[in-house]
Amino acid sequence: MDEMLAAIPVPAMAIDRQERIVASNGEARTLIGQGLEGRNYVTILRQPGLIDTIEAVLRDRQPRMSHYLSNDGVEDTNYQVTVRVVPGLQTIVLCFLDVTHLEQAGQMRRDFVANVSHELRTPLTALMGFIETLRGPAREDAAARDRFLDIMEGEAGRMNRLVGDLLSLSRVEQDQRVRPKDTVNLTDILSSVLRTLGPMAKEAGVTVEQEFPEAPVKLVGDQDQLMQVFTNLVENALKYGASGKKLTVKMTVMERDPALRAAGVRVQVIDYGPGIDDVHLPRLTERFYRADSHRSRALGGTGLGLAIVKHIINRHRGRLRVESELGQGAEFTVTLPLRQIGG
Repeated sequence: MDEMLAAIPVPAMAIDRQERIVASNGEARTLIGQGLEGRNYVTILRQPGLIDTIEAVLRDRQPRMSHYLSNDGVEDTNYQVTVRVVPGLQTIVLCFLDVTHLEQAGQMRRDFVANVSHELRTPLTALMGFIETLRGPAREDAAARDRFLDIMEGEAGRMNRLVGDLLSLSRVEQDQRVRPKDTVNLTDILSSVLRTLGPMAKEAGVTVEQEFPEAPVKLVGDQDQLMQVFTNLVENALKYGASGKKLTVKMTVMERDPALRAAGVRVQVIDYGPGIDDVHLPRLTERFYRADSHRSRALGGTGLGLAIVKHIINRHRGRLRVESELGQGAEFTVTLPLRQIGG
């Protein structure tokens, strides 16, 4: 029995008809504890659902499944436990399969659906309310009608941006394991982004400073996706850091970057606005996470921009770092490999 359990690559133990643990493998002892053999399983496992399952299998010898919850000192772990009778022996065998990652994936899907539903419900509720008002009390009120139509246009635009970002995130996630193959000019991409957002910077009263190497910087990448990354970062800096009245976009070529352990190019987008509280920094790239929910929605944000940025940079085998202090502005740094990806 000991040799059989030792060959099983997951935690496993055997229990006899006298309800004693007669054998266990090293993985089970690591999970549950040492000195299991000879002890009653009830005093060791101590989880009612699993104990009831074992009792039922001992009684009618039919295979069943249950769950076992543990904690590795860092996070809770969830095990799916298979309980089966060993034919010809008066024992049952328990095998513990770690399904924590499946539980987390399921929770992420539920959270995502809940967030999307919430983000869509707010503008939809507003639209339905204004439509009802326009059909009733404001039917003949031209001034109210124009005001409500402007608001409805804004809410419809918000939904359109959200759906667009959801589709973009889906495409990026689908392509994340497919490495880019085209050679792109990063200097041209950044210059194009700054030209496109020039009117926005002028309207916000922000002076944009750029520091680029004299020679064009070329690398392997997806031009549209890299354009999306830097458009998002520069646009965010103009929206949330405009009070600093200055924005710096700096590109530096490095013969060896410590994070990449290879040649790379570093692009820094630096604003001098109110900054971000460090409590928010670790979660900025989570879907729908906002450091300032009210302000983000008022400025047309969907809460998905930085999540898209993170996935695109991951596809390019790059790194994203965010540094900020309240009152000191914020610095978003993208590091991309200069070598041929996969080379």
